[in-house]
Amino acid sequence: MGDCSKTISENSILEILQDECATPIDVLNRVAESMIAHMKAGLNVDGARDLKMLLSYVNNLPTKQETGLFYALDIGGTNCRVLRVKLDGEDIDIHKISREIPAELKTGTSKELFGFIALGLRELVNWEFEAFGIQKDTKREIGFTFSFPVEQTSINKGTLIEWTKEFNISDTIGEDVVACLVEAMKEQELDMFSVTALVNDTVGTLAGARYKDSDVKVAVILGTGTNACYIERTDVIPKLNRQGNQGHVTGNTIINTEWGAFSEGLPLTEFDQDLGTDLGKQIFEKMISGKYLGEIVSRILLKMAESENLFGEHYTPSAVLSTRELNEMQQDDSDDLKSVGLILNETFKVETTLSTRKTAVEVIDAIVKRGARLAGAGIVGILKKMEQDTEGFIYGKRSVVAIDGSLYEQYPQYKLYLKETVKELLGPEKFEYVVIEQFHDASGVGAALLADTNSKVYHLPREICE
Repeated sequence: MGDCSKTISENSILEILQDECATPIDVLNRVAESMIAHMKAGLNVDGARDLKMLLSYVNNLPTKQETGLFYALDIGGTNCRVLRVKLDGEDIDIHKISREIPAELKTGTSKELFGFIALGLRELVNWEFEAFGIQKDTKREIGFTFSFPVEQTSINKGTLIEWTKEFNISDTIGEDVVACLVEAMKEQELDMFSVTALVNDTVGTLAGARYKDSDVKVAVILGTGTNACYIERTDVIPKLNRQGNQGHVTGNTIINTEWGAFSEGLPLTEFDQDLGTDLGKQIFEKMISGKYLGEIVSRILLKMAESENLFGEHYTPSAVLSTRELNEMQQDDSDDLKSVGLILNETFKVETTLSTRKTAVEVIDAIVKRGARLAGAGIVGILKKMEQDTEGFIYGKRSVVAIDGSLYEQYPQYKLYLKETVKELLGPEKFEYVVIEQFHDASGVGAALLADTNSKVYHLPREICE
C-alpha cells in the first residue's frame, strides 16, 4: 500500500512527522552530494569525515570458471551462518547452517562469541561426514564474512575498529578478528579450516553477484544493518598512494564505505534520537535499515497515544513493532485494514478504529518511505562519484547495483520506493544504464569464492574503471 490520505487532520504529530520526514528531490540531491564529499575525504585521509572508506585488499574476483566446493562463515547483526557452496558451471548448490546469535553473546566476551561461531563449523564438518563421507580432517579453505568495521592489513587479517548493530564486546576492539576465530577453532579442534579471506558482507555480496553478472560494480546490504561497497580506481585513493601500499592492487580495488555512519543533511526527527546502545552513531544505518524502522514507528505511535489519545486510555507503553510487522501492515489492502488492527492489538493490547489504523499506516509509510529514499540517494551518490572519476563508466554502459539483505528482499514497498528514487535522481536517460538487482545469499557465496580466488593470479581488470 502506498501513501494513504490523511484521516486525522488535527493530528499535529502526524503533520509534523510527514513534514520533517519529507524527502523531495532537492534534499536527496544534497544527501547524494554530501555522500560524495565524505567518500572523497575518506579516501584522502583516514577519519576525515563520516565514511571510513576502508581498503578491502580484494583485488581478485570470481571469474565464473570456479568449480568444486567452497566454504564461508558469515556473522551479521542477527545470525551466524556457515555455508557450503558447490559450483558446477551455472549450477550453484548451497547448504546453509544458520544459528541466531543469543543477545547475551553480543555483550559478552570475545571468547564466548567466537566459540559460538566455531560451533557452527563443527556442525558443518559432522554433517559433511554423515551426508557424503567426507573425512573430518579434510583441509578446507574458508572465507570469513564479518559485518562490522575492520581495518584490514591484508586479505585475511584485520583489526576490529568498533562494534555496531547493538554488539558491544570490549575485549575484541583493536584485535585481529581472524586470530580470534582461529583461536576458537583450535579450541574446537577445527584445524582443518584455513581462513584465507576476511571480507565485509558488502564485499562478499559484490564478489558473489559478479559470479553471476560481470557488470556488477556496486554492492549494498539492506538487512538488519546496512553498508555499501564499490569498485574504485587506486589512482584516486590519495591515502593509499601516500602510504606506498599500491603494490597489493593492480589498477582497481574494492572500497568498503561503511556508509552506516553517514549523518550530514539527513531529515532527522525527535524520534530518531538515542536509538540503540551506540548513541549518536550510525545515524544513516538507523534511518534506513531493518533493525530500527519498527522502533522508530513504535516511538511515534506511543507519543501519539500519550499526547493525542490515539489508543485510548489503556495500552502497552513499552511495546515495539518489528519491521516484519510494518511490512504486513503496509501491505494490508483490505477495506477495514484487518491485519493492521490485529497487529496493533497484539503489540499494544488495544482495540482500534479504522481511523486509528489508517493513521498507523500513514506513520509507517512516512518512516519507510524516508528510509528507502535515503538509501536510494546513497546509491546515487556512489554512482555519481564513480562517473565523475571515469566519464562513461556508469552512464555509458550497463552498471549493476547488487543488493542483498532481508529488508530489501522481504519489504516490497521499501524496494519500490528505493528504485523510484534512483530513477528520479538520475533521470530516465541515465537510469536506463543502471540495473538494481537483488542477489540472495550473495554475501556468503562471495566470501566462499574469495577464499579460493584470492590465491590466484587473476586481478580486477583495469578496463572496468576506464
